[in-house]
Amino acid sequence: MTEHTDTSPPPVRLAYGRHTWKEVAHLLGNLPYALVGFVYAVATVSVGAGLSVTIIGAPMLALALSGARVLGRAERARARGLLGVRVAEPSRLPHHGGLLGALWAQLADPVAWRTQLYLFVRLPWGILTFAVTVVSLLVLWPLLPFLVRGMANIDRSMVRGLLSPSDELERRIAELESDRGVVVDTAAADLRRIERDLHDGAQARLVALAMGLGLAKERLLDDPEKAAVMVDEAHGEVKLALQELRDLARGIHPAVLTDRGLDAALSAIAARCTVPVTVDVDLPARPADAIEGIAYFTVSELLQNVSKHSRARQAWVDVWRTDDRLMLQVRDDGVGGARLDGGTGMAGLAERLDAVDGVFAVNSPEGGPTTVTAELPWRDRPRA
Repeated sequence: MTEHTDTSPPPVRLAYGRHTWKEVAHLLGNLPYALVGFVYAVATVSVGAGLSVTIIGAPMLALALSGARVLGRAERARARGLLGVRVAEPSRLPHHGGLLGALWAQLADPVAWRTQLYLFVRLPWGILTFAVTVVSLLVLWPLLPFLVRGMANIDRSMVRGLLSPSDELERRIAELESDRGVVVDTAAADLRRIERDLHDGAQARLVALAMGLGLAKERLLDDPEKAAVMVDEAHGEVKLALQELRDLARGIHPAVLTDRGLDAALSAIAARCTVPVTVDVDLPARPADAIEGIAYFTVSELLQNVSKHSRARQAWVDVWRTDDRLMLQVRDDGVGGARLDGGTGMAGLAERLDAVDGVFAVNSPEGGPTTVTAELPWRDRPRA
């Protein structure tokens, strides 16, 4: 998750404390930083605009805007260290559409343009704050804390206003970019698991079946009784291979979920749990396939944990809708002690739900009981 912008005012502090001296250091540093930033902003924009009629104009301006982002990051770090202002770092620019797409994204980057504006307007402010701070240190000593605090607060406002991400949407984009990596990694792991299960299970069994049927065919005329035994063994192998394929398909997306929805699907996995499970699904309609699938596999993994680790005598599964959220809750009367970092797959579940704007919470004190609550965004199923 990205760090959210801190918009709270600075706390009241004693005059001439270490925070006051940090603010003094920031204000004295405004002038050299403002000079560098002003020269950079004016020079790069002027050169880029002047060369706009040539083929290198746009790339030069894009490079200048990329450099502005770097200067903005340095200013955020300076404000964070000396003024205590914590603002979120803007998300990286999307790269779509090849070289021209990347160039256009850079030229249209609102973060870089606002940083250029920040660098441009800072020169007169930097001169003023430097002069007032120096005079206060030499002549207006009693007024120093008050003058410094007022100017530092204006600096804080400028950083928040011009160097913060564009808005909440910008921060959400950064979160979704991070979550997308989790989804990709999870999907890759699932594909590797399916490939391994196919290779080690059904595929190996089908290869052995083909070999057995080939041997039975060779003995069909010479030793019919032996061939019949081998065909009977092959028939058993076919049944096992079909069962393995059914189990694998159930792990991808069970037919009962597709045909009958969450109520029937969760009742089916509850029946296979080693602990008696009471299932209560209260939904006005079926959610979208993707949300329904995530809900199913979340409950499935949680019930597996109940079977393996809880030592419970009873478990309960409740599913309901509240406003625009699909709510899941799995409870058991076991020994408790479940944690997100406990190695039982809880962290993976939390990451999967977070990737779709969901919430995952575990309440499991030592000695029990355990309650796991999950929220998913409700999305209506498309009409056929």
